[in-house]
Amino acid sequence: MASDIQESDNIKSQNKYSILLPTYNEVENLPIIIWLIIKYMNESGYDYEIIIIDDGSPDGTLEAAGQLQNIYGKDKIVLRPREKKLGLGTAYIHGIKHATGNFVVIMDADLSHHPKFIPQFIEKQQKGDFDVVSGTRYVGSGGVYGWDFKRKLVSRGANFLTQLLLRPGASDLTGSFRLYKKDVLEKLIKSCVSKGYVFQMEMIIRAREFNYSIGEVPITFVDRVYGESKLGGSEIVQFIKSLLYLFATT
Repeated sequence: MASDIQESDNIKSQNKYSILLPTYNEVENLPIIIWLIIKYMNESGYDYEIIIIDDGSPDGTLEAAGQLQNIYGKDKIVLRPREKKLGLGTAYIHGIKHATGNFVVIMDADLSHHPKFIPQFIEKQQKGDFDVVSGTRYVGSGGVYGWDFKRKLVSRGANFLTQLLLRPGASDLTGSFRLYKKDVLEKLIKSCVSKGYVFQMEMIIRAREFNYSIGEVPITFVDRVYGESKLGGSEIVQFIKSLLYLFATT
């Protein structure tokens, strides 16, 4: 028993988790999500940093991030802003360049992803030495709250089509709450060609191509509290086009 505890402590001391938070107009959500991340990571005892990648938000998100950095310290809050919106994939690439952890957590800053699940991701990864751990809304206790019927139908439909055509070996393809080994994430991002809503799906498809192991943790997804959802008709059309492209090329 004592040896198990010592081994667990050694793993904690060896690993560091870089949590990437791409933001655009999240001034209302950012203080809450940062407080929650710090609360659960401090309680878990894991070493971590939060890298905020703001894409020129006009609502004062970056200024709020600066105030949070003053409160929590530059060792925990790292600011790596960009001048304008350049896409989610490039935001991750930008964040990874500045990440000092050997693991990377990606999540949304809009409170749809609860930080309480991050320690569960870490535990899952350690038990199976997974290359990727993905939060899933469609297995076990996972679920979605706050979506209307149309949004649920779009998400379920997208996931069903993807499972049917690509057989990816994971239950939730369009989610964006995941833990990666840093080198794995770097390779996956370089291999992806999609942007926007489809990007997360392609990451899992490419992971399967490279024979990376994927673990899953059930999560509850809550629709954003403040601000507007970024999913619209153009994103759905782009998703269908990209799905057919991946079907034809993978």
